[in-house]
Amino acid sequence: MGTPSEEDTMDHHLILGGTGTTGRRVARLLAGRGEPVVTAARTPGPAAPGVAPVHLDWDEPATWDPALAGARSLYVVPPTLVVDVAPPVILMLERARAAGVGRVVVLSARGAERAPGSPLDRAEAATRSSGMPWAVVRPTWFMQNFSEGIHAAEITRGRISAPTGEGAAPFVDAEDIAAVVVALLTGDAPLGRAYDLSGPSALTMAEVADAIAAVAGFPVRHDDADPDAWQVAVREAGVPADYAPLLAMLYGVVRAGADAHLSDGVVAATGRPPGSFAAFAAREAASWRRAA
Repeated sequence: MGTPSEEDTMDHHLILGGTGTTGRRVARLLAGRGEPVVTAARTPGPAAPGVAPVHLDWDEPATWDPALAGARSLYVVPPTLVVDVAPPVILMLERARAAGVGRVVVLSARGAERAPGSPLDRAEAATRSSGMPWAVVRPTWFMQNFSEGIHAAEITRGRISAPTGEGAAPFVDAEDIAAVVVALLTGDAPLGRAYDLSGPSALTMAEVADAIAAVAGFPVRHDDADPDAWQVAVREAGVPADYAPLLAMLYGVVRAGADAHLSDGVVAATGRPPGSFAAFAAREAASWRRAA
């Protein structure tokens, strides 16, 4: 699908990763408020009331400017399964400023500021110096990893394979991430800061497995995989060879107990607490049962 008409795109919110985990939820919430939305993706999704899809490929910068035309705000989801996201994000920010975008929200990850010089840290620095009103959202691990992400398929086989030991993480619902992004894009929450996002409690993978099993109606266990063997397995499943070690390192942070702390960004941006894993699991129970 090509670029939407000028009538459709004047003064809209542009959502990168518009078919992805957070992007499509952001688009849905904005459209529900009557806000004009354009969703950008390599393979654009179907049009919906209030939502116009447009082609944008991170690997083809020539597709960026047509998508940016007329946008009043921009949600940047960095390219997925890419280790060094800084160069494309920095270039996107430059293009957005040149296009007259009025505010930008960039998806990062919790802990990025504790890794100076890392790709996400560099992307955040470019966001702060972009010359546009800005905000950064730093979520921890998504609950949706278990319903539409890296662990979804294996759950239907009754297992969650992750080299996390007894370490815990406060998984966050992508619906809450989207609500924070919408608050920032629409001016309901202050810009000029980073928002660290987590769920309301930290869970081990064994506790996640138990919570899913309780609503799905079949046993689910946590396999505490050897980190090296796990990297081989995820590469065989299609994760790029240079990205698998990054995932293993991040799970190593969980294993070490360094990712169990809670963050207050959802409350700070939306005024309400984040949703629980139990509520997420209840919402997804039927889909797990169908898949199994």
